[in-house]
Amino acid sequence: MKKILIGLVGLMGLMGSMRAQSPFSLEWHGFVNPHYYADSRSVVGGREDMMLFYPKPRVLDSLGRDINDGWQADMLAITARLGLRVKGPDMLGAWTSAYVEGDFTGATNATINNLRLRHAYIQMDWMRSYGVEIPPSLRHTLIVGQYWYPMVIHEIMPMTNPLNMGAPFHCYARQPQVRYEYIAHGFNVVAAACWQLDNMSQGLLNGVPASSTLFARHSLVPELNLQLHYYLGKHFFFGAAANLKTIQPQVATVATVLQHTGLHSSFSWSLFGRYNGPGFTVKAQALLNNSLYEGCSLGGYLLIPGADGTFTARDWHFNTVWLDIERSGGHWRPGLFVGYAKRGTIIKPTEDLATVYIFGRGDLISYLWRVQPRLTYTTLNGLSFTAEAEYTQAAYDEPVGNLRLSLSMVYSF
Repeated sequence: MKKILIGLVGLMGLMGSMRAQSPFSLEWHGFVNPHYYADSRSVVGGREDMMLFYPKPRVLDSLGRDINDGWQADMLAITARLGLRVKGPDMLGAWTSAYVEGDFTGATNATINNLRLRHAYIQMDWMRSYGVEIPPSLRHTLIVGQYWYPMVIHEIMPMTNPLNMGAPFHCYARQPQVRYEYIAHGFNVVAAACWQLDNMSQGLLNGVPASSTLFARHSLVPELNLQLHYYLGKHFFFGAAANLKTIQPQVATVATVLQHTGLHSSFSWSLFGRYNGPGFTVKAQALLNNSLYEGCSLGGYLLIPGADGTFTARDWHFNTVWLDIERSGGHWRPGLFVGYAKRGTIIKPTEDLATVYIFGRGDLISYLWRVQPRLTYTTLNGLSFTAEAEYTQAAYDEPVGNLRLSLSMVYSF
C-alpha cells in the first residue's frame, strides 16, 4: 500500500509538472439560467415552446371554442451552459485556439434535457505572430468547425432573454462550416461555406415530407455566405450579407421511389448595424428571408409536381425588420425589442394539380409583429434577474396575439 501511495503522489507531481510546462492554457466558463414563462395561448415554438416563434391560429371545437386560447406556464433550466476555450502556441504563423461549448436543450424536441453540442471549432488568428504585430492590411482569421450560422450576425444579436434571441425575426442557429475573415482598415470581409446537422432542410424523403440533412448533402453544394463589415470608430458598426442555399428537394433511399436529382437554390440578403453609445446600445437589421427555415426564421418554397413525375421548386419569402435597444451599464438595464415581418406573395400554379407541397415556416401568416420590453437587474458579479413581457401577433385569416410573461435568473461564471 505504501508503494502504491508513493507511486500516486509521484504521478500527480509529474502531471502537475507537465501542466506547468504545457504550451496550452484552459479557460472554463458558463452559466445557469432557470427560466419561468407563461403564455396567453398556444404557440408555434421549440423546446417546450421556450423558443417562441408565433401564436397558433384559431381552431374551434364543436362548441365554437378556440382550443388554442388560454393561459399555460412552464419552467425550465435547459439553457445551462458550459464552455471550454483552449489557447495554444503560435502555429503556422498564427495564434491558435479551440472552443467547445454545450448546453442541455437537446438537438431536437425529443431529446430535450440532453447534452447538446453548441460550438466546436478551431480558430487561427493571423493578428500578431511571434510577438510582432502584422500590418492591418494583412490580418485574417480562419474558423473551422461548428459555429454560428452565418446569417446569425452575432455582433448585432438581440439581447432578449428567452431562447429565441429575436427569432424568427433574427436568425438563430449553428452549423458546421469553414469561415474566413479578412480585416483591412476598418473593413472586414467574411466568407463561409456551411453544412447541416441540427437545423435541417425540408423536402420529400422517399416521397414523404420530412426534415433531413440529406437534401443538402445530395446537392454537394454547401450553403455559401458572403459579408462585408465596416467599423466606423468605436461606436458604429455596419454590414451587409448575402446567402445562397442549394438543396436537392427530393431524395430517395429506397428502390421503390424514383430519385429526382434536380437542385433548387434560394438567395437571401441582410443589411444591419449597431451603435454603441455612452451607456446604451442600439442594434437593427433588415432581412429578406428567402427560405431561411434552417436558421429558425421565416420563408420557404413550393414543390410543384410536373406531368412527367418531376417537380419544380419556387421560393416564397418574408421581408423583415427589427430593432433592439438596451442600456449597457449600471445595475438596472431596461431594454426593448420590436420586430415586423411581411410575407411576400406565395404564387401557386394556375393548373389544377393534385399536390403542391409547401415547405418552410409562416406560410399561413401574411404579417407578424412583436413588441418585447425587458428589465434586467445585475449585481455586476455574475448574478442577474430579468423580467420580460413579449407580445407577438400573427395575421392569419383572423389575427391572433400571444402575451408571454417571463422571469429568469442567470448565474454566470
